[in-house]
Formats: sequence, C-alpha cells, structure tokens
Amino acid sequence: MLDNYFPVLVFVIVGLLIGVVPMLAGWLLAPNHPDSDKLSPYECGFNAFEDARMKFDVRYYLVAILFILFDLEIAFLFPWAIVLQEIGLFGYLAMLLFLGILVVGFVYEWKKGALEWE
Repeated sequence: MLDNYFPVLVFVIVGLLIGVVPMLAGWLLAPNHPDSDKLSPYECGFNAFEDARMKFDVRYYLVAILFILFDLEIAFLFPWAIVLQEIGLFGYLAMLLFLGILVVGFVYEWKKGALEWE
C-alpha cells in the first residue's frame, strides 16, 4: 500500500532539493564583505528626501487595473485562437461579444479621460 506513495515522496524530496540546495550553496559560497554603505537602508547613494508613505495618484492604479484587464483579454484570446476550428461559429460569436464588451468599456474609459495623463 505504501508503494503507491513512493513517487509522491520522491517528488517532494526532489522539490525540496531543488529549492533548498541552491540557497544553501549561495549562503555557503557567496563572499561576505559588508561595509557601511551596503548596510545602510538606502543603497541608492543618497538619503530619502520624502516620506516613504507618500500617496500615489489614483490614476496610477487605474492604469494598472486597465493593463490587467487587457492583459487578461489577451490571455483569453490565445486559447480561443487555437481551438477556433473546433468551436465553430458559436465560439466565434461568443468571442466577438466578449471583445465587444471590452471595447465598449475601453471607449467609455477613453471618453471619460481615464487614460489622459497630465
């Protein structure tokens, strides 16, 4: 009965080895020469000139959300294009509806000025 779990055990052991051995090798073999500049909180060469908790413009998040939305659209287009011959006209029309809804949303965002940056 335990013979059935042997491949799982081998998989776990190999996974741990692949994850742990490179970290141990880096820790053991890497040179360790810290100096005051490397240990400082700011490695860029100068001290911070503003608060680290400053507010970001909301448009940054809006652009990020729009990027994720259209990136997911592309993620749906690739598998659809591969199986287009098998799904036929129904799949084609369903994707046109999906793209149409996204285009309407994109045009709405464009007309509202969400994509304009000052």
